Amino acid sequence: MTQDFLDTLIPQETGDRFFEALYGDASEGAYDIRLKFSTADEKQIVLAFDLTQRPGKCLVCSLTYGLPNVFSRHPLINIKNIVEKIEEKGVCVKKWRLGETREINSSNHTIPFYLELV
Repeated sequence: MTQDFLDTLIPQETGDRFFEALYGDASEGAYDIRLKFSTADEKQIVLAFDLTQRPGKCLVCSLTYGLPNVFSRHPLINIKNIVEKIEEKGVCVKKWRLGETREINSSNHTIPFYLELV
């Protein structure tokens, strides 16, 4: 999976749209959201929702540890659609799950997105 393909699944404006829906104002958002490739083998593909702090904002203060539950059902993230688009590329996904938020550093957090393959 190329980064270009992943960027079509979670476009750059997703962060703004997410915060617009959450707070009514995109400028209130503390981070940008990007889907990235992590690893793959014959049993699993691991992607990650990469959360990067926006200038002048506090990523650590924005309660990112509750996001896996929010992302799993939020219509703007739309994981079901992401999985369908991946399957259109010939990948057979048996099931998916989001892992716990990981703090890479104070300005970058990541949420693992596990795709178990058939």
